[in-house]
Amino acid sequence: MGMALTHRRFTVDEYHRMAEVGVFTEDDRVELLDGEIVEMTPLGGRHVACVVRLTDLLSRHAGGGPLVSVQNPLVLADRSEPQPDLVVLPRRTDLSGARPFGAADALLVIEVSDNSVERDRDVKLPLYARAGIAEVWLVNLPADRVEVYRDPQEDRYATIRIVSRGDTLSPLYQPTVTLAASEVLGPV
Repeated sequence: MGMALTHRRFTVDEYHRMAEVGVFTEDDRVELLDGEIVEMTPLGGRHVACVVRLTDLLSRHAGGGPLVSVQNPLVLADRSEPQPDLVVLPRRTDLSGARPFGAADALLVIEVSDNSVERDRDVKLPLYARAGIAEVWLVNLPADRVEVYRDPQEDRYATIRIVSRGDTLSPLYQPTVTLAASEVLGPV
């Protein structure tokens, strides 16, 4: 008769305390997803290039407005603090770090997926929906498309739009901005 394993879920505060005491270092690529400390997928060349392109595109269109946060923590709930590839945030004067950025701050979350499509779609998207994030883009590099998720309802998004090369995207927070999907996806 086998012994039952106890599954321990951590809070964001416990996760931060573990980092403070050196359980993991800044070099460890981990994030907290629904109480579990998960190792992040290594970043390949296509992934890095896409994040750089998106950062440039979104920053150029910000015009002194929103800020683009790249691969930084976003507190979603008591037990979730993922590190999305990009988060568009409203400009605020308090950038002291005293108050972490949370779901209520996120105008747009973007996950760039090269070899993490299933985890991003099946694990992270429900967390973003549950946190009420209005819009998430999943840049699906293997499928060469951008998946736009809107209208969060419980742990899913009611509206999903698939954007292919030749199509354009406009973020909800700035509908006058039009980005070509090919600009986001990069050279073929």
